[in-house]
Amino acid sequence: MSDTIPTTAKQLFSTVTEDGRLELAMRTVPVAEPGDDEVLIRVDAAPINPSDLGVMLTVADSNAFEAGENSASAAIPEAMLRHVASRKGVSIPIGNEGAGLVVKAGSAPAAQALLGKTVALAGGGMYATYRTAKASACMVVPEGTSAEEGASSFVNPLTALAMVGTMRLDGFKALIHTAAASNLGQMLVKLCLAEGIDLINIVRSQEQVDLLKGLGAKYVVDSSQPDFMKSLTEAIGETQAFLAFDAIGGGRLAGQILTAMEAAALKTQKANGPYGSTQHKQVYLYGGLNTAPTELSRGFGMSWSIGGFLLTYFLQRVGQEETAKLRAKVGAELKTTFASAYTSRITLEQAIEPAMIAAYNRRATGAKYLIMPQA
Repeated sequence: MSDTIPTTAKQLFSTVTEDGRLELAMRTVPVAEPGDDEVLIRVDAAPINPSDLGVMLTVADSNAFEAGENSASAAIPEAMLRHVASRKGVSIPIGNEGAGLVVKAGSAPAAQALLGKTVALAGGGMYATYRTAKASACMVVPEGTSAEEGASSFVNPLTALAMVGTMRLDGFKALIHTAAASNLGQMLVKLCLAEGIDLINIVRSQEQVDLLKGLGAKYVVDSSQPDFMKSLTEAIGETQAFLAFDAIGGGRLAGQILTAMEAAALKTQKANGPYGSTQHKQVYLYGGLNTAPTELSRGFGMSWSIGGFLLTYFLQRVGQEETAKLRAKVGAELKTTFASAYTSRITLEQAIEPAMIAAYNRRATGAKYLIMPQA
């Protein structure tokens, strides 16, 4: 199998240049020889997730990229340069996850056992034709599963499981999710239905309401409707969902959710004087679809928290044994609960075309891009 392996690979990098531009570049890099406990993966498919875009494009205007030689670049607004000061001159290999065929393996039994198998990996640097990785970091996809089907095995599936896990660890019994018609949101709907968990889905159009209702979702509220707050408050009252995961980040939505939580709580308990209900209300921000500041109008008492949520921190919290169980569940349900659908498949070269950058950074609901490095 190793006879056909090239000595060089193509790989995408994101760099904040010294003159204040964001550059996406495709470079030729050596194909690394796997160590004893490592494998060499021919990367066949790698998705573009919102978490990838944060590293790829930082705060550059995705509509302002200009083509260069095997690259594209855009100016970073002067007011935003301080946010990327630590990245100046640093080239970051991009692509959080992907899947492909193990074409070479080190001498360790665990590495040799993966030779010739299709594996999924979340380790960064996956927008490349070849990637060396620790055998222990790879997940063998189920028999009959393609690299394309296995490419999104980590970020979205494990995030959905982490949200449910956080709900249980923090003592809540239901949850709220925003931008709920996303690929991740659809997985969460299926997961919560299977586990009997009440889930309130916040979307922004009737089309998205219909999509989630079609999956079996019971509680779907449209933030674009004039009765949004009334509908959200009623749904919280029915489900007791005082935990929310917000992918929007900026603007008023997080504050609106806390306000609706408080209104729902006060329907079953008295206010603690001027301090509101004693019901603790928690909103985790895990995305930044709206890059504006987060606005909070303090009308939700004093028992509340708002903070950040990151999959990596959750996995550290639960430990290796529980993480292994979650990965096994993803593998077993990769074609059902955690199946991903893609609307566009592009090459590494296309991924750095200015028009394509603008297209995949629109993050339109249902428009999920998959990079095919071997194409």
